[in-house]
Amino acid sequence: MPARLFRLLPGFGLLVCLAVGPARAEEPAAPRVEFQRLIAHWANYADEDYMAFVREAQPQAAQIGFYGGHFWSLAHTPQYKGYPAHFPVQGLNECGDWFVQRNKALHAEKVKVIGHFNVEFLVGEPAGLDGPRGFFKFYHDLWDEKELGPKPVADPIDLLEKNAQGEPIINHSYSIGGMPEYWACLRNPHWRQVLKAWTKRAIERGVDGLIINYFYRHDCHCEHCQRGFKAYLAERYTPQELADRFEIQDLAKHQFEEIVYWHKPAESTLLRREMLRWSQISNKEAYDEVFVKYGRSLKPDLMLAQWNHLGDFSQISGDERCLLPAEMWGRDETYTWYSAGASASATDLEQHELGDVTLQARYVRGAMNDKPFVIGKYENTRIRSAIAELAANGGAPMGFYARHSDPLARAELVRYYQFLKKYQSLYEGNRSHAEVLLLYPRQSVHAGDLEPVAVFRELGQKLLEQHVLFDVLPDDLADEAALARYAHVVTTDKPDQLPPAEELSQFEAPYTVRVSASRPADGKELTLHFVNYNRTEPPRQKDGKPSPGRGIIEEQPIPVAGIKVRLKLPADFQPVRVEMVTPEMKLTGATSLELPVRQDQDGLSFELPEFLVYAVVRVLPR
Repeated sequence: MPARLFRLLPGFGLLVCLAVGPARAEEPAAPRVEFQRLIAHWANYADEDYMAFVREAQPQAAQIGFYGGHFWSLAHTPQYKGYPAHFPVQGLNECGDWFVQRNKALHAEKVKVIGHFNVEFLVGEPAGLDGPRGFFKFYHDLWDEKELGPKPVADPIDLLEKNAQGEPIINHSYSIGGMPEYWACLRNPHWRQVLKAWTKRAIERGVDGLIINYFYRHDCHCEHCQRGFKAYLAERYTPQELADRFEIQDLAKHQFEEIVYWHKPAESTLLRREMLRWSQISNKEAYDEVFVKYGRSLKPDLMLAQWNHLGDFSQISGDERCLLPAEMWGRDETYTWYSAGASASATDLEQHELGDVTLQARYVRGAMNDKPFVIGKYENTRIRSAIAELAANGGAPMGFYARHSDPLARAELVRYYQFLKKYQSLYEGNRSHAEVLLLYPRQSVHAGDLEPVAVFRELGQKLLEQHVLFDVLPDDLADEAALARYAHVVTTDKPDQLPPAEELSQFEAPYTVRVSASRPADGKELTLHFVNYNRTEPPRQKDGKPSPGRGIIEEQPIPVAGIKVRLKLPADFQPVRVEMVTPEMKLTGATSLELPVRQDQDGLSFELPEFLVYAVVRVLPR
């Protein structure tokens, strides 16, 4: 991962990235879009005061609106108001027109609009007493060729994933309106034509970008999956290797009992991992064909992202990219969204469980080559720490629960977003400043060995509690240029070889505080970020587990004071002063608090005054 210099261009955080050293071959030469303040809503986005909230908080981007399978399955049905999309009005044209107007309103506030685009999760019934319902009603009776072009196939069943018996794969996980869920197959070229028609319509309705979700594959045995997987195996293995490793004597005639996607790691085999790897590669190929090539042929600056799932580093059984080759990981994406789910929605402070996603954020930042990212948490209680932890680690707050309808949550959202706006120059296009590199064992994951991932989590926790300034990088991206940027490299195969504390910056702080550092795009100063997770925890649930809380009323942070810093300075960096700012800071006639500093040949020493959740310390040079 090369060092980078950034030059700010006029407009919406547009940065030209100049690589210093070898760049990834897959990185596009087009300018990168940078943003740090995002809101995302699947519900309550049609509230009367939604736009008033936008004007108060001033996000740079909003994930709002639905343009894929949810829209075309449900907007015309009596279930339009419910999960998942909570459409504001019923009717394909009526709802589409509503999104056009909402997009115009957001653009008037200089907010980029990123629409949700479900690529395969379809709700409906092909036939019934009242005829087809949901998606199938749309396809049979409501497809407008003037709007969408000709139908790719006459029968929508031909678009679906099929089981080994040739029947459509059906689920009843949600049963919206009593309707089952079907899954379109991303390997089906006719389905890709449907997605292209929907993409064109989304762009016409005014989106600046699309975030692709339900990006899965199931145990599909349709002709496209069988043909695609066999072609993949034929390219990867000789006939003799297929026979020796998988007992496949004649690939062309072979009948697979399964062609799985995610599966239990304990039940993984080489063949199952090849199925998963091929699934993820072919998903990426579909993504590139529909959105990167076609979508950007219509709108060259189309912002693109994938809604993926990481949890607490769930691999093989989770993560849509877990076996994807490094050169395809995040290629041509503007930003990425990873969901942590409920894995970090509660704290158990006595057990040192902070309910944070700091380690996940550093992994995604390193793997995504410093592009913007969001870690979505099922978090509607700790609003301040959810914003702070992403801001502190190069991400874009916040995820799925920007509770603007709760007055207390809204006040903190506005306060923190206005803080990020005020100090935007510290965040936009910044890069991490770290003294240690922790390698994520992605090569072991690809080999089916998840034990190093458990070691990685333990090492990451130890480094976080010791307040070491460290980055994370997948080991399949760790070339010589990347490793040379760090004085110390920590690996899972040598977990006891941690760097001596005296060779690093030192922070005397409680374990409930996370510390990180960054350099702004102009590189002229050093920024330290402190996130305090200490709080009065809500009562435990009936089963004894920690409670995620009932909302911001139970965030209840406890201030921290007396953090002592011994900071090692970069070469040729001579600071003049050290200043601290926080979102809660109340100063009379001043914009920051200057800290007393002692400097010697080893660096700077200073102490932080009390702060509540998030403190930013600016080390300013001559």
